[in-house]
Amino acid sequence: MKLCVFDFDSTLMDGETIDFFAKKIGVEDEVSKITKLAMQGELDFFESLTTRVKLLEGLDEKEVNDVCKNLPYMYGAKETIIKLKSKGYKVVVLSGGFRNATSYAKDILGYDIDFSNVLHVKHGKLTGLVGGEMMFNFSKGDMIQRLQQFLGVSRANTVVVGDGANDLSMFAHANLRVAFCAKEVLKQQANAIIDVKDMRKLLELI
Repeated sequence: MKLCVFDFDSTLMDGETIDFFAKKIGVEDEVSKITKLAMQGELDFFESLTTRVKLLEGLDEKEVNDVCKNLPYMYGAKETIIKLKSKGYKVVVLSGGFRNATSYAKDILGYDIDFSNVLHVKHGKLTGLVGGEMMFNFSKGDMIQRLQQFLGVSRANTVVVGDGANDLSMFAHANLRVAFCAKEVLKQQANAIIDVKDMRKLLELI
């Protein structure tokens, strides 16, 4: 058994889902600034996530889902996942983003399972609250260890691919650690770097 774990935003998807949401409600600049600082490791991820989601309060759930159905996926993402699965990999997404996006993309890109966060909705609108499996800086590392134990996969047979600071915790548990168009804080912990927006480059490393 082999395991390949991807981040979603700015890795399998070309952009940050929350920034697309923010544009709909007119807080794009404020949310994008916080996102950038969090991905560079300059802000605590939990604090940055809850602060950004609070700014989305009042956004219509239908608009959220419409955005998630029209996200731009990274070039080569689907082809790469198909190839990985043909090589015997279980392909998992661990995202500090949102299930509206990752669960919809699962059927399009073909990964096996996704773990992400849930936007709280009341009367058809976002309340500004969020919960889920990927809320903290340590969440991805914690989940990847649980997956390895459950699937019987060793660190040696684990590949991780991400772009931001909240991917650091999962980098500690894989032999192949790929920084994909990544922030400098993540590149420093990677042993492979891809600096072009073409996910097929990953296949050259495996």
